[in-house]
Amino acid sequence: MDKLPQSKPVPKHAELKLSLVDSVWQFAPAFQRWAESQTGHDGLSAQRLRILILLRERGPMIMRELTSLLGVSPTNVTALIDSLEKDSYVRRQPHPEDRRATVIALTAQAEKTLDCHCLAYRERVSTLFDELSATESEQLLNVLSKLQQRLDSR
Repeated sequence: MDKLPQSKPVPKHAELKLSLVDSVWQFAPAFQRWAESQTGHDGLSAQRLRILILLRERGPMIMRELTSLLGVSPTNVTALIDSLEKDSYVRRQPHPEDRRATVIALTAQAEKTLDCHCLAYRERVSTLFDELSATESEQLLNVLSKLQQRLDSR
């Protein structure tokens, strides 16, 4: 009876990397659900709030920039911007140099809403990390930053 060829043992570091992939795949959607559950009752989902925060932090930007920063499809960003515009949180304006592009900017209402809700929302979401020590929080932040830089450079 012939024996099946033995597969080579996977090196320890390779096993760890595969476990990391599995863990991130489980964690990311769970974190998204957690963040969504912490939104207030003001009609701002986590994604809508994230767009407003990006626009506040970085200033007006074109849809392509938002799509890249959010890591979602252009169709998804368009739907989010449409709903934010309908609720008077953002306005579309022509790009000063590129006729094909539209610039998305915050309205005064969005600024007021962010002043009231943004910090409270982020504080509610941050309670997930209450079990981490300050050292663990710094380490996690460093690792996430390193991974984000790697993704950004690809």
